[in-house]
Order: sequence, then structure tokens, then C-alpha cells
Amino acid sequence: MPDTQLTVTLSGGDVDDARAVVRALEGTFGAAEQRPSEKRATVRVATFTGEGQGPAAGHGDTESLSAPVEVTVQGTPEAVRRAGDTLMRSFTTHDVGIASGDQEQERQLLLEP
Repeated sequence: MPDTQLTVTLSGGDVDDARAVVRALEGTFGAAEQRPSEKRATVRVATFTGEGQGPAAGHGDTESLSAPVEVTVQGTPEAVRRAGDTLMRSFTTHDVGIASGDQEQERQLLLEP
């Protein structure tokens, strides 16, 4: 699926926590086109438009979070499912909710340290 597009919105934690979440997704979706960078931001955004080259990160492969991070992933149902699966393997994750539209889906997750 080379046309995969996924938008990830992160709140809570700090910029290093947001970057850890993005790194966890890069194995599945490739390098993010937009990465979290602002240290003072309360909401951070990352976008992915491609496919990763390797297997998705596992729980032991990612960094620890310093605080809970609320993550919203938005994209095609397949991309949202794959993002959720990757985050569940990488972090302690609670499913908060999901909303579906005609061609896109949005899923909210809470990642805990």
C-alpha cells in the first residue's frame, strides 16, 4: 500500500515521548514526513505517507515513556489498524475509542509508561 497516509496526534508527555511513539511507528510506515519538534507544544503531530521496510517494533524494542501519552491515529481503516497493532506491541496501551467515516477511521489510544 504505497499510498498509505496516517496522521498521528499526540498529547501528554513531552517531546521525547512523542518522538518515541513516532519511532515505534516508523518500522510499519517508514520515516515520518512530519515529526514532533516543538518542546513547548501541548499537542504534537506526525504524518506518514509510506510503508516501512522492516517488521514492526516489539515491546522490548522501544523506549519507555516518561508520562501517559494520548494518541489519535487517523487514516484508512487498514493504516489505523496497523498503527494500533504496532503501538499495542510497543507500549502499555488502552483503547479509548474509535470513529469511522466513509473512507477514513480515527482511533484514540492511551499509552502508559
